[in-house]
Amino acid sequence: MSTAPPAPAGPAPAPAPPPEEPAGKGFGFPSALTVLAVVTVAVWLLAFLVPAGRYDRNDSGAPVSGTYHEVPDTRSFTDRLNDLFLAPVNGLYGIRDEKTGEVGPAFSGELYGSAGVFLFVLAIGAFITVVFATGALDRGIARLAHRLRDRGTLLIAAVMLVFSVLGTVEGFAEETLGFYGLLVPMMLALGYDRMVAVGSAILGAGIGVLCSTVNPFATGVASAAADISLGDGIALRFVMWVVLTAVTILYVVRYAKRVEKDPARSVCGFLPGDREQKATGAEETAPELTRLHKLVLVLVTLVFGFMIFSVVPWAGALTGEAEATPYAWELGWSFPELSALFLCAAVLVGLVARMGEAKISATIIQGAADFISPALVIMLARGVTVIMNNSRITDTVLHSIEDVVTGTSSALFAVIVFLVNLPLAFLIPSTSGHATLVMPILAPLADFAGVSRALAVTAWQSASGWMNLWVPTSAVTIGGVALAKVGYDKYLRFVWPLLAILLVLICGFLALGAAM
Repeated sequence: MSTAPPAPAGPAPAPAPPPEEPAGKGFGFPSALTVLAVVTVAVWLLAFLVPAGRYDRNDSGAPVSGTYHEVPDTRSFTDRLNDLFLAPVNGLYGIRDEKTGEVGPAFSGELYGSAGVFLFVLAIGAFITVVFATGALDRGIARLAHRLRDRGTLLIAAVMLVFSVLGTVEGFAEETLGFYGLLVPMMLALGYDRMVAVGSAILGAGIGVLCSTVNPFATGVASAAADISLGDGIALRFVMWVVLTAVTILYVVRYAKRVEKDPARSVCGFLPGDREQKATGAEETAPELTRLHKLVLVLVTLVFGFMIFSVVPWAGALTGEAEATPYAWELGWSFPELSALFLCAAVLVGLVARMGEAKISATIIQGAADFISPALVIMLARGVTVIMNNSRITDTVLHSIEDVVTGTSSALFAVIVFLVNLPLAFLIPSTSGHATLVMPILAPLADFAGVSRALAVTAWQSASGWMNLWVPTSAVTIGGVALAKVGYDKYLRFVWPLLAILLVLICGFLALGAAM
């Protein structure tokens, strides 16, 4: 997820984040908003040099391979300057003119901006924040960890599985920072080291995000940018999630058993007092899980379960035919309906938790405010595509790499999409911004290569998720190792064999998906 809700109000208070570097010391990687602002200006300048061009379109609006042709550019400098000035506005609610194809706030036609996704991010932010305000989610995880405190292997597997489930359905990532105060002493009490706690949190949630099934901040945003349903490609992503989660859990468990048997083989070593916690750290009282907490957890499960049901194209999934006629009971929901679902669910959870009108309203507003950053990133990224559209260089960029894609096997194309997005995921640390920026290009390229757009989405999100398991621009990684008092270099030493294994498995799944 691109931002995190307030720290959970669980039994173990969230540790304070590491202190920020003083101003003027060291180099701080720019925020996603800054990166996209620079990209916006760079693309605007590039549009003066790249010739305008266009593909012929089929009935569905997809470009037809081999039909590219240059078109005269009649736009004045004032028109181009206006595009730059209005880029964020057009990125939110720009309308594509039916006749000219240009995008602007005053045109008549189809919505081109990201208003639907923008509101969806705010709505799910409100829902998640209300859930955390009840204390149900963090207490549930804490309760699970305590009950399994005498069964170390099962504890690691259970915590990682829960984090992975949350990651694949709602982008649970930064929220793990609030659990180190619980996980570190728990793992030390079981005879493990601090790296086991780090691996359980970062890799547990991270592998879920990498294999996102319906995560709105990754799969949702990318699917919207690719003009496909959130449920398209969910079967392959689910199988990937099962296999890669199992591999990751086994990797961490294997390391934990090795350290338990021979503490000298710990990658990070032990701090003074760590070894002594084995006798006392597991004696804490289990956090109470009230009837209210249980009810909230049931509601959360039902909401996300219903979301999955509402977006999956069941006829196509069950028959294997992409163009199958939808069943009568299919909902076929998209972002407008999902936004309404999560807003209503936020209110429902607040009422069940007896928060009161004032607290429900304040918490929903706070949740939307906490998630405004990824929403703005999506808006800015969409503004870049508006500049490309109005300058008519999007098709020119497509044409420049059409020959590379044409004739390439579908399996190779899927792997190339994955590899190309690895450096982009480093440069654009926001998952949502990365998706909004690149998918308008990758989706038509998938058409040229004869690959489903859903597979292109899966390849893209796999690259983003794989990079976020280790890059220093990830707040989840850097914050996690700092809170656990584990060196970043030691974390890299711990995780690199798993990264290599995951790289091979991802490429294999993408090739398999292309062949299906």
